[in-house]
Amino acid sequence: MAGEKNTSRRRFLLGGLGLGVAGVGALVLGWGVLPPRQRLHGSAPLPLQDGAVALNGWLAIGTDGTVTLAMPRSEMGQGVHTALPMLVAEELDVPLSSVKLIQAPMDKIFGNVAMLKDSLPFHPDDQGRLKALAQWTVAKAARELGVVVTGGSSSVKDGWGPMREAGASARAMLVGAAAALWQVPPAQCRTEDGAVVHPDGRRASYASLAQRAAGIAPGTPALKSPKDFKLIGQPAPRRDTPSKVNGSARFGIDARPPGMLYAALHLPPRLGDTLAAFDAVPILAMPGVKKVLDLTPQLPQRGTSVTSCAAVVADTWWRAKQAAAALPTQWKAGPQANLSSAGVYAEFARLLDSEAGHAYHASGEVESKAVQGLRSVKAEYRAPFLAHAAMEPVNCTAQVKDGKVMLWVSTQAPGIAVDVAAKVAGVDAKDVTIEVLLLGGGFGRRLEVDMVAQAVAIALQCGGAPVQLVWTREQDTRHDMYRPAALARFAARLDEHGRIASWDNKSVSGSITHQFLQRNFGLPGAGPDKTTAEGEFDMPYEIANQRIAHVIADSAVPVGYWRSVGHSHNAFFKEGFIDELAHAAGQDGVAFRRAMLVKHPRHLAVLDAAVARAGSPPPGHAHGVALHQSFGSIVAQVAQVSVENGEIRVQRVVCAIDCGIAVNPNIIAQQMESAVLFGLSAALGGEITFQEGKVAQSNFHDYPVLRMGQTPEVETIIIASAEHPEGVGEPGTPPIAPAVANAVFSLTGKRLRSLPLRLG
Repeated sequence: MAGEKNTSRRRFLLGGLGLGVAGVGALVLGWGVLPPRQRLHGSAPLPLQDGAVALNGWLAIGTDGTVTLAMPRSEMGQGVHTALPMLVAEELDVPLSSVKLIQAPMDKIFGNVAMLKDSLPFHPDDQGRLKALAQWTVAKAARELGVVVTGGSSSVKDGWGPMREAGASARAMLVGAAAALWQVPPAQCRTEDGAVVHPDGRRASYASLAQRAAGIAPGTPALKSPKDFKLIGQPAPRRDTPSKVNGSARFGIDARPPGMLYAALHLPPRLGDTLAAFDAVPILAMPGVKKVLDLTPQLPQRGTSVTSCAAVVADTWWRAKQAAAALPTQWKAGPQANLSSAGVYAEFARLLDSEAGHAYHASGEVESKAVQGLRSVKAEYRAPFLAHAAMEPVNCTAQVKDGKVMLWVSTQAPGIAVDVAAKVAGVDAKDVTIEVLLLGGGFGRRLEVDMVAQAVAIALQCGGAPVQLVWTREQDTRHDMYRPAALARFAARLDEHGRIASWDNKSVSGSITHQFLQRNFGLPGAGPDKTTAEGEFDMPYEIANQRIAHVIADSAVPVGYWRSVGHSHNAFFKEGFIDELAHAAGQDGVAFRRAMLVKHPRHLAVLDAAVARAGSPPPGHAHGVALHQSFGSIVAQVAQVSVENGEIRVQRVVCAIDCGIAVNPNIIAQQMESAVLFGLSAALGGEITFQEGKVAQSNFHDYPVLRMGQTPEVETIIIASAEHPEGVGEPGTPPIAPAVANAVFSLTGKRLRSLPLRLG
């Protein structure tokens, strides 16, 4: 089947890039000399209505002059349904309000190239030919894979080229059509406000030119120079705000196809348990209950948090939930029955003692004779498993009828969702239709498609009726794919001037990428995983002798991508230890960092901007500083902290960011505020713990997020830049935990090396 061929092609390409399948590297190398796949024209026409005319694979012009834009990225509060249309509107010279969105079809031109390219484990300072070649090859492979996915803070970064090219190409075609109509050179024409204009006063709307323009060859139009931008760089209002305010916005949980039934799950009490038996008779007698199902045969048996469960289908979700909770079940203990957090950390310590790990970055000699006699400083840091805790409950609505599958789902990975739905239903991928609705928070949880597999497995047994599966909050907390726990050790030596003479850092954690590839592509986990060491090996500090290594631990706990991924904890480790060294050297933490950024002016500018805006803390408060680069963006944060009745309180956070060209400053500020609060929730209270295979936490009472009264004022400074846009959704999260911890040390003299931050 075509779906199987597509999956095999993905396995081939991913394997050839060293991500799991051996023996095809030479073939990929030969393939790599071919030209990259274009990203302007799709393999099939856009799904258009009302006479709209497509000018390329991304956009069309309507009879009323509106621009229809195919949107391949999911909106989960990060503002991409505003920022990405701005790129097209800028190049096409139309008002942003005239751009309407349709969901992009599953086509390779919409695949996320930047996200895969950024997965390479190169140091940001590396400008060598090997890095350039590897990035080119991976970008080319990403075009072939065409995986439609939203993540890695890559939406604007990835869309910056193809979306602007789509707009510029369409503009050139419209200008060509007007020039031919008027019999004048195209160079004499200009565009403005959705029309082509000639100096003699003639004016033609895009709507009137669209049919004629469709037959014009655009050539290779030049993109606008930043000096000519009229929309990019301006603080345009979010386009999704009105519908979210008036309640008309449709999230995954709002899907209501006719005749819909509801489903709830009965999940195992411990990680890895298998459903041995259940008694459906009393449950089927309950009001509204339609079916009681064992989903185990249809579910993946490795790599997910749920490999075995039962489901109840009813006429309302509350009835399904109540019945599922009452279902009498018997469970067979799995291999994780004795899993405990203490055991995880003990194994981490053993691995750090016994394994050298993979060195992601090394320079100089960390144990040379020149440094061995210098003052040594050592420390150990650790971070716990974390749940995603998105506000919208995990859900998926599915219908299987007449050999076709229909999905209504909030997902970051529609391409993967389609593949898994086809596999579970036993149909071709082309027979799966998906409607991607708004996401009530993603944070990486909705990169996973476990809920899609479950919903399709249920719908298969419901006679063609659509079924909406909704998880409870407790189920989501106890059966997540968690942010990995991690343990890190540092050893540094200071010279007689208080400078870092050597830096040795080794950490250990599970590998998200290994598990994710196995879950979604059937690839065995192998080789290094950048996400485990990112935020440690790629630091900007100019230290002559350094070695940063990581040991991958086989994780019995399912792990997944969590907002800012490895940076989320590695920034805490690295910036905490930097502050320890500054204190040991008797130096101010800011001055200590500045001295190691001589060759990094952008980092220095960001640090200085945040510190200058923060000023001096008021009496009884202290400032903590952290500087971190992630997803291409540089962020510095200054946290103003007090300790009240033994509790850490954060009153103010100043956040400076250099993210390249700022497409929409409003969205950047919103994302910095969001990222700070998300990271602060984890820093002050986020922790998932295991005991005898069970997760101890269940809901927001014991897995807390910040309440309004705990929320600090967040001020954002956007550093002006002409560089390519970089990530925004995640880079604000990593620095907040170390900034707060460093402030707590200034206040109390107590160094907090474990998350969450607790004084007791």
